[in-house]
Amino acid sequence: MSENEIVSSEKALEVMKLRGLGALAEKMGIELLELSAERAVAKMPVSGNTQPLGLLHGGAHVVLAESLGSFAANVHAHPWGYAVGIELNASHHASIKEGFVIGTCTAVKLGKSLATHEIKMTDEQGNLLSTVRITNFLRPKPAN
Repeated sequence: MSENEIVSSEKALEVMKLRGLGALAEKMGIELLELSAERAVAKMPVSGNTQPLGLLHGGAHVVLAESLGSFAANVHAHPWGYAVGIELNASHHASIKEGFVIGTCTAVKLGKSLATHEIKMTDEQGNLLSTVRITNFLRPKPAN
């Protein structure tokens, strides 16, 4: 999928060209499907991201969620600033052993100094796996 197909706004396209997904997201196999400040969607394979019992690792849920929330917050802050995570919490509701997990991130509040997003993780059938909330602090970019 090309960058133009995954973005929902011009700001999102600019942010993706400047930053990309990042090394961890790429190692986890995260595929971005939609991106804007208000909403971001991605999928991640279970395979390669499991704990010893063969279930999707809880930390993998959090990596997907934090990636989505941070991407969306950085779109919100662009071009004047950037976002850094300051708080994250996760509740795991069900497990998954195969297929893909889909993360859907929606803005709770997009402010001038903080951006909060909720990310719901589901399996491919839409069953809720986890719910994550992230708050990002919006900082101005350095003058240089």
